[in-house]
Amino acid sequence: MENQPSKIPLSKQLFSIPNILGYFRIILIPIIMWNYFHAQTDSDYYFVALLVVISGLTDALDGQIARRFHMVTPLGKALDPIADKLTQGALAVCLMTKYPLMIVLFALFLIKEGFMGITGLLFLRHGEVYGALWFGKICTVVLYAVMILLIFFPAIPLGAANTLILISIGFMLYSLIRYAILNIGKLSRHGKN
Repeated sequence: MENQPSKIPLSKQLFSIPNILGYFRIILIPIIMWNYFHAQTDSDYYFVALLVVISGLTDALDGQIARRFHMVTPLGKALDPIADKLTQGALAVCLMTKYPLMIVLFALFLIKEGFMGITGLLFLRHGEVYGALWFGKICTVVLYAVMILLIFFPAIPLGAANTLILISIGFMLYSLIRYAILNIGKLSRHGKN
């Protein structure tokens, strides 16, 4: 009962506190990008890192509020991952300008999220919705941690930056493979029914 979507009408869902926090995260994206592309000093990069941390804290807060006050809504369930993926993609685009290996990470990110989006729509046709699994959550945490470190330490040596990016690529690849095995297996079982 605690995590079931509420029966709140769409007009009220639009302005629920968790969903307003989701909108705030999306609004932060162009602000983060503008500040990153115009950063010149360490303190400018620290400010960008602070904005990313605020976005992450807002993400955690909206979920807590939604569950605690029974404000889980279908709109919120869609808005939250969209805000996550847009933020992650925007940060990767920012960091690609400084770290060429980030292009590989971004390409893998697009493949993974494209696959998850397509299989998610196929599951939805069968009336099923699946949340993130532990390896997907770990991948997200590692990705955010790496990107915040790269923003917060703009003078990090390229070798250290590439090592962090490779770690994130490894987690993302593992997550993609695990989701591919699970989702294709579930979809093939639907095909047999």
